[in-house]
Amino acid sequence: GVAAAKLNKPVRIALDRDQDMCITGQRHPFLARYKVGFNNDGKIQAADIKLYSNGGFSLDLSRPVLERALFHIENSYSVPNMRVTGRVCRTNLPTNTAFRGFGGPQGMVACEAYIDHVGRALGKNPDEIRKINLYKPRGSITPYGQLLVDCHVKEIYESVEESADYAARRVAVDAFNAQNKWKKRGLAMQPVKFGMSFTAKFMNQASALVHVYTDGTVLVSHGGTEMGQGLHTKMCQIAAAELGVPLDKVYIAETATDKCANTIPTAASVGADLNGFAVQDACQQINARLEKLRAAKPGAPLSEIAMAAWLDRVDLSAHGFYKTPELGFDFEKKEGKPFHYFSYGVSCHEVEIDVLTGDFTVLRTDILHDVGNSLNPAVDIGQVEGGFVQGMGLFMLEEMVWMKNGQLFTRGPSTYKIPSANDVPIDFRVRLFEDAPNRRTIYSSKGVGEPPLNHAIGVYMAIKDAIASARKDNGLTGPFRIDTPCTVERIRLACGDEVSREFAQPNIIPNGSW
Repeated sequence: GVAAAKLNKPVRIALDRDQDMCITGQRHPFLARYKVGFNNDGKIQAADIKLYSNGGFSLDLSRPVLERALFHIENSYSVPNMRVTGRVCRTNLPTNTAFRGFGGPQGMVACEAYIDHVGRALGKNPDEIRKINLYKPRGSITPYGQLLVDCHVKEIYESVEESADYAARRVAVDAFNAQNKWKKRGLAMQPVKFGMSFTAKFMNQASALVHVYTDGTVLVSHGGTEMGQGLHTKMCQIAAAELGVPLDKVYIAETATDKCANTIPTAASVGADLNGFAVQDACQQINARLEKLRAAKPGAPLSEIAMAAWLDRVDLSAHGFYKTPELGFDFEKKEGKPFHYFSYGVSCHEVEIDVLTGDFTVLRTDILHDVGNSLNPAVDIGQVEGGFVQGMGLFMLEEMVWMKNGQLFTRGPSTYKIPSANDVPIDFRVRLFEDAPNRRTIYSSKGVGEPPLNHAIGVYMAIKDAIASARKDNGLTGPFRIDTPCTVERIRLACGDEVSREFAQPNIIPNGSW
């Protein structure tokens, strides 16, 4: 901005990676404080939670990020009485901003922390607490008053328990831990419920432009951005299905505002939902114009119909539009419907830690995720796999470390650790939940961008389960705290054995990443 004002012309700046990481804001660090009331069987009756978000030096997107964290503070669990408040804290750091999950992961990991705390306070396996507190399939209402329709989380949980052979593996993990002092294993289930919509009502809209050419080819422009997630592929599939042409006859024009004006960000996991309906709307307009010609030439290919339409001066282009109905939440009145629908999933994770070093390996991960009637199973499975591994980076590896002079220390790949091939589960099993159509969206599908990232919370909880076994060997029982990212240093210190006690107490809380 300074250079542009000085020179009175546009200025482009290219930064080195370390400079970019120092200047650019990160995902918002959160601090959660909670009070939870529960019965002796682990059934949660009430929760009072306060969330504090590190916004950096300006507000940026901190408020909507905090709002989504508030909406996900109960994750997949029914809590009859809940009070949750949030605050954005202004700090002397680069302004933090949006990232995959947009506050949802921060709220959900806080939820899993108090679920784990309840289990350990009662001397029970935290997975028992998870299971008995899950939302019911029908009639459940969230703390913000939204009725859950077709809530599959309990059914998916039971399916994963069976397919992952949870009960037998729980026995095997306990037996392994009883026989090994310096290697420990952990096992954890992880349910996920993620609200699907922009929480800002006006952003739930999309447009598309579809052209049909006389040779039977189709050109689609839509308002979504393709960033490797397969959005263009899905839009081509929708256009091909609506117009009745082979997929190889449909082409995409890269997103541009001279084709589709006033587009919204491709975010909130609803890019395919919004733009898919817009593409469908445009195709249906064209189909309506071609209806009489198709009736006169039954079975004719689109090329023949399009040529006849052109000769008859029929418009072969259409602009489609879609807006998500019945949305909007009023925080002042505490009423409304923030989400069009919810995405569900459950995963099971088995890990092994080295007590002497804190290093860990994910031995096996089973994920069953609900995407409704998948638009493209290959794309969706890839999104689940990628989102999960990215979540492992968030919850286990990627720590921001600031020096006393305010400079960022973790400013490149030598200090800032992202997941590598070695971090992918050795046995990685991903399936899509079947026979669960979502009739509120295009072709009864569901979005898949952000929800799978939250399955990685289960790795963090499995690590905590393994640490609990090590602590038990050293006479330490009951609840304990270990923050995310759950790095090897934090794992090592939390084990509380005779070696680490020479340097730190077993309940030490290392400085946070903010």
